[in-house]
Amino acid sequence: MQVVLVDRNNYHLFQPLLYQVATAGLEPEEIAKPARSILRGQKNADFRLVEVTRVDFVGRRLETSDGPISYDYLVLAPGGETNFFGLESMQRYGLGLKDIPDAIAIRNQVLTCFEKAMLETDPEQRRSLLTFIVVGGGPTGVEMAGALSELIRLVLVKDYPRLNIKDVRILLLEATDTLLPALPERLREAAGKTLWRKWVELRFGATVADYDGKQARLKSGEVIPAHTVIWAAGVRAAPLSAALGLKPARQGRIPVERTLQVPGHPEVFIIGDAAYLEQDGDPLPMVAPVAIQMGEAVAQNIMRQLRDRPLVPFRYKDQGTLATIGRNAAVAHVYGLKLSGFPAWVMWLVVHIIQLIGFRNKLFVLINWAWDYFFYERAARLITRD
Repeated sequence: MQVVLVDRNNYHLFQPLLYQVATAGLEPEEIAKPARSILRGQKNADFRLVEVTRVDFVGRRLETSDGPISYDYLVLAPGGETNFFGLESMQRYGLGLKDIPDAIAIRNQVLTCFEKAMLETDPEQRRSLLTFIVVGGGPTGVEMAGALSELIRLVLVKDYPRLNIKDVRILLLEATDTLLPALPERLREAAGKTLWRKWVELRFGATVADYDGKQARLKSGEVIPAHTVIWAAGVRAAPLSAALGLKPARQGRIPVERTLQVPGHPEVFIIGDAAYLEQDGDPLPMVAPVAIQMGEAVAQNIMRQLRDRPLVPFRYKDQGTLATIGRNAAVAHVYGLKLSGFPAWVMWLVVHIIQLIGFRNKLFVLINWAWDYFFYERAARLITRD
């Protein structure tokens, strides 16, 4: 059996820690590993750096930027992208967080705003430069807001002693009335209180209607001057899903059978954010644990197909939810266990270190976290240009 991995990037990215790159806690190479390095020990595996443009289901081949690739079995895992919900102004001026360039763009923007604030003589303009809006009260938004607050109030305050820290404003805007909806109410309340203690302004029922790069306008009519808006309010399937010629469901996801096969094409499987599958009446969430379990299930089902054995329907086993809000602060609902504060934070650290690929990455991330924890210092405070 020959396995070919096709991707437009030459690395595997651990997305749950992208926000730490965005807030200068980690370097990109510490949460990514080259695909060829991962596959080095697999004699029957190969990697091709190309971009898939179309799938010919009849001819069983992928159309790519470097010519066609034939297949006997195909597993599509194109992932997701930031969903701006049709808000064109936000797509133009807002900052998403789905890949390394997005994280670096946020880091550049935050640090550049501080540099500009140092030179700004107008107090109102200075406050606008130092106002940072995070949109979305899910795990990404909560972790981003908490990490941004710590970067500013524990690290940048020492780099920019001439700036008044009282001019800094961090807002977390959530369109609904619920923070971290996947968690029990007690943990949601604990997360909200922790954010307030970290000087993050929580605003519920706050829907962004427009943004021009300098001020955000809410549906309520309120205008918030801000040069930085980080969009963590939604995700949708990657554009490749739209090029498959299949009718999509919500968020551009492709409906699949219980075995994760594409209806009418038993040799094609879709996993991860691009797959739409309901369980217990609700669609499976677009999160990494779902994609990981799907990948394992599809590998087993392909082996079953090769042996002419019946396929096993996929069922997601929810292991729980973790979200960190900064130093010594996190919330965890794992296997029915509800934790907050320091114990949840330690659990979050251990889980994420274990899930990183490669000993080098685990070691460097652990060293960076320890350095930040004991010395209140982040080494990756670089403004880089493309």
